[in-house]
Amino acid sequence: MENTKARANIYALLSRVLLQELDKDMLKTMKDDENILSFFPTLKEWKPFQEEAADKLLNEYLNPDFVNLSLLHLIPYETFYTREDQKIETGGANPVTDMYSAYNFMVDYEVSRTISADHIGVELEFMHHLIEAELRAMAEKDLQAIEDVRSIQVEFLNKHLLQWAPMYLINMKFEARTPLYFDAADMALEFILSDNEYLSKAAVA
Repeated sequence: MENTKARANIYALLSRVLLQELDKDMLKTMKDDENILSFFPTLKEWKPFQEEAADKLLNEYLNPDFVNLSLLHLIPYETFYTREDQKIETGGANPVTDMYSAYNFMVDYEVSRTISADHIGVELEFMHHLIEAELRAMAEKDLQAIEDVRSIQVEFLNKHLLQWAPMYLINMKFEARTPLYFDAADMALEFILSDNEYLSKAAVA
């Protein structure tokens, strides 16, 4: 169960970092938590991160980089990568909406400020949602439910995240102007690949 909790926490962290700009509370959480900082080794050693006040760090470094990577130069939406016309599907025909609906996951567009359900941060949040369901099944010792929800995680990774997120994340690493988003892209890329491998091995076992 500890490993499953760790997986849920990592998906939640990645979703938060990639979905919207940091605020002072999230920045403080990251600075104060050695476990979180261990995932961001370049950021941890970055001089402005250690020395600058929160307002300056957010307004002059981190948040402009987020805007650059999410709005200006890169497009963090699945359908941009998977449709031949490279248009973002913002309506009910988006390929992720059926899975979201089937597993009681609602996208709060006002909070996330995304234009479509297939934003990378939302897809990572959905994985967190599924792992939370797995944890509940574990608590109830419902082996069939555990197996079922893991198979859904594998399906979502392979039909959705793994079909496009590596391309976006590789581009994000290349375009990142701050260590936060370089490390976040590196971490996310490595984690979704290793998590898929972990789930595949767990299914075989």
